[in-house]
Amino acid sequence: MTTLTEKLLLLAFDEDTGRNRVSYLDYGLAGAVLLELTVANRIDLSGRYVSVLDATPTGDPFQDAIVQQIQQSPRPRKPKGWIEKLRRGLRDRILQDLVQKSVLHHRKDTVMGMFPMNRYLPVDRTITADVRDRLGQAVDTMTAPDDETASLAALVHALRMERHALPGRKNSHTRKALAAVADQSWVSEATRKAIQGAQAAITAATAAGGAASMGGGG
Repeated sequence: MTTLTEKLLLLAFDEDTGRNRVSYLDYGLAGAVLLELTVANRIDLSGRYVSVLDATPTGDPFQDAIVQQIQQSPRPRKPKGWIEKLRRGLRDRILQDLVQKSVLHHRKDTVMGMFPMNRYLPVDRTITADVRDRLGQAVDTMTAPDDETASLAALVHALRMERHALPGRKNSHTRKALAAVADQSWVSEATRKAIQGAQAAITAATAAGGAASMGGGG
């Protein structure tokens, strides 16, 4: 079974090239981690600062470490601050987890015969297809069957990756539908606020990241 964070990564990677197609994916992955912990009632993402509600182990060592990190932080951080902090190295960790689960196959390659490149190709394409179908059904009906699907719709919308996640559809209509799914689905009010907070935090973090890369020369 794949997590919300893994589902987002699978939708972002091209199944033929094994490469990421989405700008600022790392920010979205960090937002997905926070939303997963919110849905599990481990943290509160709806207020000004992220806070821990329940530090009971989830059974997932990575998620437990994030909860502990938030709980032991010497100062409170806003969702944007945690997204910026958690994104570092997150993509590689998720890719490694998916390889260990035999969802992706890691292949080392080169560009022009000289420059090393890593490709992550699907072992079973039906896994990503199922994720895409579930999200597509939510878009078609304007509602999500569960909190995870509503969260995924919000993340895809925030990263503007609808043409990759749901190819073959009119992008403008899909964006509106994704926003509706994230906002109107039968999620709890706390999760709804968390989703809105995560969307805003990802948007703010990517804007800051883009400005920094333009101004800092790399």
